This record gives sequence, structure tokens and C-alpha cells, in this order.
Amino acid sequence: MKGILGKKIGMTQLYTDSGNLLPVTVIEVKPNVVTQIFTKEKDGYNSVQLGLEDKKNSRQNKPEQGHFKKSNTTPKRFVKEIRNMLGFELGQNVDSSIFKVGELVDVVGTSKGKGFAGTIKRHNQAIGPKSHGGGGGSQPLRQTGSLGDISGNKVVKGMTMPGQMGNVRRTVQNLEILKIDLENNILIVKGSVPGPKNSFVIVKEAVKQLPSKTAVELVNLQETLEKNHLFELAKKHNVELHMEMSVEEMKKLLDDAQNKTEGEK
Repeated sequence: MKGILGKKIGMTQLYTDSGNLLPVTVIEVKPNVVTQIFTKEKDGYNSVQLGLEDKKNSRQNKPEQGHFKKSNTTPKRFVKEIRNMLGFELGQNVDSSIFKVGELVDVVGTSKGKGFAGTIKRHNQAIGPKSHGGGGGSQPLRQTGSLGDISGNKVVKGMTMPGQMGNVRRTVQNLEILKIDLENNILIVKGSVPGPKNSFVIVKEAVKQLPSKTAVELVNLQETLEKNHLFELAKKHNVELHMEMSVEEMKKLLDDAQNKTEGEK
């Protein structure tokens, strides 16, 4: 098992080289610090504790400082354990290079809190009739419907009642990694993950251990726009370019053509 802590930046869309549009989530995965190691001999199980993002000095306490000092680091905002993660040492940095493009991962996060919600929104119950007085009561259209069996003259636990909605731990399984940018500490996965923007998430190896998928070739929009601009310049200088060429090759041909034109003048 392997994993890393990150922060959800938001969602966007990416194109593949075949023209398909993919919804993706961008996760910032700055290097994690191994803050504690649990072993089966000493603690009864194997695990690695990871920490992400420094805490403000005003929010630190002495027990935290003592704990993180053992790993030669400062107290962290987000600290979680990854079970059965082996091969790491105390104080070591962990980055997204532990994963590969095409690999499937499970992403754990805390869903958006929706506050106190009624049964229509929380449990997808149907509204009442909009004519003939609705379902009765002061709000006839959206009042609670049947609760099912209430034998014993009481409402037992688990009935579909109004209450707190969201703000719970959720896991989305088998999300495909589309891109890993080590330079900018970015991990891009296909699909959506739980939680609002800038919320902390855990990216772990898929527990179902399905086979990895073939790496998807994504379109580099910045490079494509630059090539389009070079194609427009090529028309003015009567230079033949091909899409398979790199940006550097295109620029070299254009520079040669421009120098030749200036030399003739």
C-alpha cells in the first residue's frame, strides 16, 4: 500500500489527442514528511504517519513540537496514517513520484457540508401534490412523507428524517491518474473527488487492485496555441510546417526564412 496527502485545487477539463473531453480534478501534492513509523513488532501493525503543510506558530503547542521534532520538522496542519506503507524512514520526504500515470487510486476526503436539510433534498423523497391542499400542514409540498414501519409506537433509528447533510468522510474508488507534474507538485485524476476547493484529501493505492490503464495522451493547450500562432506566421513567409514538428523546429524554420528575406532586401 502507498499513499500521499494533498489538497484539492478544483476541477477542470482536458482534451485527449483523439479529441475526447475528460472531466478532471487537480490535486496539489506538495512533498509529505514522514513524521512517525509504526511497526508490527512494537505497535501491532505497519503504518506510516505523513504530515502536510506547516502550522502557524500561534496554533502550535509543546506536545506537537516535541512529536514533530523527532522527525526534524515543524508541526503540520494535516496528519494522517497510511496502513501497510513500507520502505520509508523517519523525516523522509514523499512526493507524487510514488505513483505512475494510468494507475488507479482511491481518494478520501470530507464532503461539502449542506447544513440542516429536509427529506426532499437529503433522502430524495417526492414532493406532495401541488393542488387540493397538498399534503397538509404549513408547508404541504415538501413535508416529510411516510417513515415506514413504526411498530412499537416510536420512530426507530435509521428512518429518513430531516437532519445534518454532508460534512462526512467519503471515498471515491478507482480514479485514473492522468498526469503527474513533479515540478509544480500537481496530480491530475479523472473524475471528481469529495470536498470543496482547498480541502485536504488522501490519495491512496486502489484497494481493489485493478490493473492499471494505458496512459492517456493529453493535448498541451499552451503548445497547441503557440503552434497555431506559428502557422499564421508561416503563411506570411511561405514556409511549410507540419503539426508533428516541435515548437523549436517550427521557430528555426521561420527564423531561417525571415533571415533569408532580410538578406535579399
